Amino acid sequence: MFSKILIANRGEIAARVIDTCRKLGVATVAVYSDADAVARHVAMADEAVHVGGPRPADSYLRGEAIIAAAQATGAQAIHPGYGFLSENPGFVDAVEKAGLVFIGPSSSAIRAMGLKDAAKALMEKAGVPVVPGYHGENQDPEHLAGAADAIGYPVLVKAVAGGGGKGMRLVERAADFATALESAQGEARTAFGNPAVLIEKYIEKPRHIEVQVFGDGTRAVHLFERDCSLQRRHQKVIEEAPAPGMTEEMRQAMGQAAVRAAEAIGYKGAGTVEFIVDGSEGLRPDRFWFMEMNTRLQVEHPVTEAVTGIDLVEWQLRVASGEPLTSRQEDIRLSGHAFEARLYAEDVPAGFLPATGTLTHLHFPQGARADTGVRPGDTISPWYDPMIAKIIVHGPTRAIALSKLTAALEDTEVAGSVTNLSFLAALARHEGFRAGDVDTGLIARDLAALTAAAAPGLAVQALAALGASGLAEGGGAMAGFTLWAPLRRTVALDGFEAVVEALGPGRARVTIEGEAADCALQSGAWWVNDRPSGARIVLTPGTVSIFGPGAWHFDLTDPLDRHSADAGGGLTLSPMPGLVKAVFVTAGQAVAAGERLAVLEAMKMEHTLTAARDGTVAEVLVAAGTQVEAGAALVRLEEDAA
Repeated sequence: MFSKILIANRGEIAARVIDTCRKLGVATVAVYSDADAVARHVAMADEAVHVGGPRPADSYLRGEAIIAAAQATGAQAIHPGYGFLSENPGFVDAVEKAGLVFIGPSSSAIRAMGLKDAAKALMEKAGVPVVPGYHGENQDPEHLAGAADAIGYPVLVKAVAGGGGKGMRLVERAADFATALESAQGEARTAFGNPAVLIEKYIEKPRHIEVQVFGDGTRAVHLFERDCSLQRRHQKVIEEAPAPGMTEEMRQAMGQAAVRAAEAIGYKGAGTVEFIVDGSEGLRPDRFWFMEMNTRLQVEHPVTEAVTGIDLVEWQLRVASGEPLTSRQEDIRLSGHAFEARLYAEDVPAGFLPATGTLTHLHFPQGARADTGVRPGDTISPWYDPMIAKIIVHGPTRAIALSKLTAALEDTEVAGSVTNLSFLAALARHEGFRAGDVDTGLIARDLAALTAAAAPGLAVQALAALGASGLAEGGGAMAGFTLWAPLRRTVALDGFEAVVEALGPGRARVTIEGEAADCALQSGAWWVNDRPSGARIVLTPGTVSIFGPGAWHFDLTDPLDRHSADAGGGLTLSPMPGLVKAVFVTAGQAVAAGERLAVLEAMKMEHTLTAARDGTVAEVLVAAGTQVEAGAALVRLEEDAA
């Protein structure tokens, strides 16, 4: 076993690897950028080395700087985590050339699976079923359009070097193919430096089921499957193991296919073989096809750990240090059911736009595993993926595990940034999901219901007013003391005003638009109009938050501040910090509502900004290549004549 390793990553996965290293007595070295100088993974590690500026290209993608840090600190091996350099075969070669061990597969295995078209050809030779499609080298748009016609619509255009939904477009009719192809190639060029794409048949009721594999370079085993069908924009939201509705016959067929895939390339370490499954007639062993192999540890690996009791990071360290794979397939047991929900800082109503902010309050529930790279007071940076945490639960049955997930999400508290927490809770309560009737289109079909914002009721508003009045803890023994009448004050919060009367210790009356709410603190919990609220009041600078069940955040309003932040309907503002990749309009140009104005690159994805209304462009305020802050004006339309 190694005595010291360097972790070439950040955030949640770096902290996760450190946890296992501590258990094994292995010292750890963290690397960090300017943006991560006080990050959680830096504080957890035994040593930390600065490797550059906040942009990934200036820090976490600087392979030579990371290798130099490992050599300078005496680390024997490098764990890449996931993302960044984890699937870069050139980095693997450089690590080994420097006399260090790469904790992962060989560079040849990564290369074999790095390009989707070549990987599919390799899998066909190994007897693994693949999706019908075009995986050739001819990238002429007319040739690709012809291939799509031959396959039959709908089809998927996918970047051959892709991942995470980047460089992927669904095309449902021939008339849309050219535009989708151009968009996919542009995003692929930005994300991977390779614009090449492949064309695949789109499965009508697809399920995304993947198999965890582990090899020692000679022999491989599988650790059962995970269902990752709950996706939006081709990115996973909630994962579970095992897959609902899975039969033993199909589990064996998929597991054997995954092991054949791993052994065909002499795979060493943890990897995932992803399959697309036609769920239109249930799960059948003749209805699954190879999509790709991820030659690294997956984000969702904790659900596999929960149902097998195996620490996959420990297995990675043991095999990388030279130990053989001692477990046989029959030794690996499946126990119970597990879920993982990905908690992100993102604005769901605005189209799941990544968000930033300082986490002024953060609380995870007992009884659930929370893998996180942040702490209260940390900032969600615009430079990296905006994940806050992964919430993982396990139970003896799917129904029990799902109930535990629902409770865990309701008990998770975040303030300081908008999050997808309410969206995750709505998914956990979704009737189809609870019944196990899942496919990759579920979220898109029910998006309106899943993202509908619940209006705060009188009880929630009353508790917010108590918090704004300084009465969240009951007000103390002298609360409400007055000679002639109850102490009364008016508080202004985002969206409403309330009159608060302190009636005594732990007692108050809140009146909002003529409706009164009598509040009483009983045994440490607030009751409103003789009913338990089940909520907690949390005060952070400038904000009062009400948690459980659900979450509401109210800005405290200064009644003397009448400044309006309305920029006017003619301005298109940047929704987040980012890089302007392209501008499609010029001054004097007429545009229609929904027409593309610009593309913003932020948090590793491209976001298209469109015109909110018909009009004429008055000014273009930025150029391609400009780095902008959230709220920056990009394009101004002339005043609406109406």
